[in-house]
Amino acid sequence: MSSLILSRQGYEERENRFLAPCAMKSSLTKGRKYPEQEHPLRSAYQRDRDRIVHSRAFRRLEYKTQVFVNHEGDHYRTRLTHTLEVVMISRTMARTLQLNEDLVEALALVHDVGHPAFGHSGEQILDKLMKDHGGFEHNHQGLRIVEKLEKKYPDFNGLNLSWELREGILKHNTTYDKPANHEYDPHLSPLLEVQLVNLGDEIAYNSHDLDDGLYSGLFTRKDLSNVEIWSEAEERVKRKKPNIEDKILGSYIVREIIDSQVNDVLRQTEKNLQEHNINSIEDVRNTKIPLVCFSPDVARKNRDLKKYLHKNLYTHLQVEIMNQKGLRIINELFDLFISNPRLMDTSLMERTGETSLHRAVCDYLAGMTDRYAFNEYRKLFSLSEKYTF
Repeated sequence: MSSLILSRQGYEERENRFLAPCAMKSSLTKGRKYPEQEHPLRSAYQRDRDRIVHSRAFRRLEYKTQVFVNHEGDHYRTRLTHTLEVVMISRTMARTLQLNEDLVEALALVHDVGHPAFGHSGEQILDKLMKDHGGFEHNHQGLRIVEKLEKKYPDFNGLNLSWELREGILKHNTTYDKPANHEYDPHLSPLLEVQLVNLGDEIAYNSHDLDDGLYSGLFTRKDLSNVEIWSEAEERVKRKKPNIEDKILGSYIVREIIDSQVNDVLRQTEKNLQEHNINSIEDVRNTKIPLVCFSPDVARKNRDLKKYLHKNLYTHLQVEIMNQKGLRIINELFDLFISNPRLMDTSLMERTGETSLHRAVCDYLAGMTDRYAFNEYRKLFSLSEKYTF
């Protein structure tokens, strides 16, 4: 009887046999910055995935804002639950397109680790504060975390992820994420797996922001009736489920939107791959337009949805008040730590060998969760609060 144990080599052979010609294979990785012996059972990207999940930066996503600050309710998405939704959506698409599911999973898990507290407002204020010191952009910060700031191994700083994971962090590119030039082949297009996670991210945050907005009461299903992508999905749901309970109708419509968008991406991507005669990774790299994308009609409907969410959710007074509090907290903590570095965790500078005080303070603040930032602010600025070490 042959062995039931599947070795890494056996897994790589399966990838070469069953994945699409334009999929990234584990055996073709450019490797790690610091050479390590290959694992006998796990592929390079499976190993990357596990290192990400065991990192502190990943665990901190649980208490970082997506839209609603963590203490506003237990049922709102956080960066962590958003990340898990991106993983599920992206893996489904990867499996269907016969792309590398392990690479996609690792990319989805790591894509938001560079985000600071308080959502995109946190990123904006850090970029402003660091204007004369290199700026702040969460994709670059994510790379900084996995290359330098995490400390889990005796021989090197960082997680020593594969080249493709590090490239994918910088080439994660959605409406909100526009990374500048970098050393990871900036003249070449990202792998299909990277492009796919971009779309998985967009599908996830559009749909769950709808769900959270409805749950919060900031808008209603009736308010959404003029949003085309919503009204079409609602009509399909009512046709398929005419007796659906009103209390779960909104969630079911969101589910329908996700399903329809995933199917649209799959159809359009297949069409693009055929039209551009994509038969290899090199073909993907040298094609200067996104190959994984929405159809023009669905892309238009998504733009309309984003406009609605921006007006009625992201800039809503209730959300804006919390954003302004977050901006103030980061701003005042930054100034305090710059003027008196002893008040922050100075081991950060020692551990990374960082010589720039501004970058060290930025790293410290960017790593904070909403909850930790609130607590530090209260302990450092409240006259009635006793600071405990």
